[in-house]
Amino acid sequence: MKNLSEIPFSVLDLAPINLGSTPSVSFQNSLDLARHAERLGYKRFWLAEHHNMTGIASAATSVVIGYIAGGTSTIRVGAGGIMLPNHAPLVIAEQFGTLESLFPERIDLGLGRAPGSDRVTAHALRRTLQNDGDDFPELLEELRFFFGRPVENQKVQAVPGAGMNIPIWLLGSSGFSANLAGQLGLPFAFAGHFSPDYILPALKLYRESFEASDELEKPYAMLAMNVVAADTDEEAQFLATTQFQSFLRLTRGTPGQMLPPVKNMDDIWTPQEKAAVESRLGGSIIGSAATVKNGLERILEETAADELMLNAMIFDHTARLRSYEIVAEVRNQSALAQIG
Repeated sequence: MKNLSEIPFSVLDLAPINLGSTPSVSFQNSLDLARHAERLGYKRFWLAEHHNMTGIASAATSVVIGYIAGGTSTIRVGAGGIMLPNHAPLVIAEQFGTLESLFPERIDLGLGRAPGSDRVTAHALRRTLQNDGDDFPELLEELRFFFGRPVENQKVQAVPGAGMNIPIWLLGSSGFSANLAGQLGLPFAFAGHFSPDYILPALKLYRESFEASDELEKPYAMLAMNVVAADTDEEAQFLATTQFQSFLRLTRGTPGQMLPPVKNMDDIWTPQEKAAVESRLGGSIIGSAATVKNGLERILEETAADELMLNAMIFDHTARLRSYEIVAEVRNQSALAQIG
């Protein structure tokens, strides 16, 4: 089994908007978290595309990536992900070609095929729902064409973008993107933070379908997980009720701004709602440093992931910074123990 210190740790940020706060404050907090993660040695800082959600500020994902990259110096910044069916591939090639030109060798492009919102919003974005993501492989091929070196008599080029080596990742919460990433020899990131039951089948499918490519000689699987760390198990469980409330409101069809933690979720949800939320968040690692260490070691042993990307939906910004700090301390202690 790999030691925790042997794999990179990264950050997934949804740019959450707290109850009563604003997107402006959210972006400031995201930049502060990115700088904090950079100092702690995290490898990547990714932002996710969501639309028509009053609790998430990163709808214009490439714009926020530029803001974060401009305020940091070494950490890789990227999309986790861009929902490609929402956009013309040429536009994404130009946007990320621009980002790569501004911040060379620091930009990642993770791609998903979901709308990142409800069907009505997807229609407003796409103007049609005829394909509903089924044309993702064709859109991906077109995007990769625009990133390639221009061919003779090519009438449309991505400027900037053409000929740039921007790492493309496929993201998924089921088997579709896992299989496609394997066939194309691309790195794969699985959304274990909201689809824990499919982690092992998807990673198995990715590795079994993998064919070496110019990008990768062997499979590279990153796993996104919810990790809420605090100085005590009790405090972490309390902080984690924010993410429970967020997913509860999603199941009720009433998403909104991120809510402060509560002492007892049983006062809020029914047994059926609790089961529904736990089916989405059951893989979360919540607790003190010792509890988090055990949870991370267990998930690494089960999945053999090549990289872990951590999401912490914590209402209090200082507590969120502390959560990522505790995880970094756990990783560093693991490295020291291995040396010893």
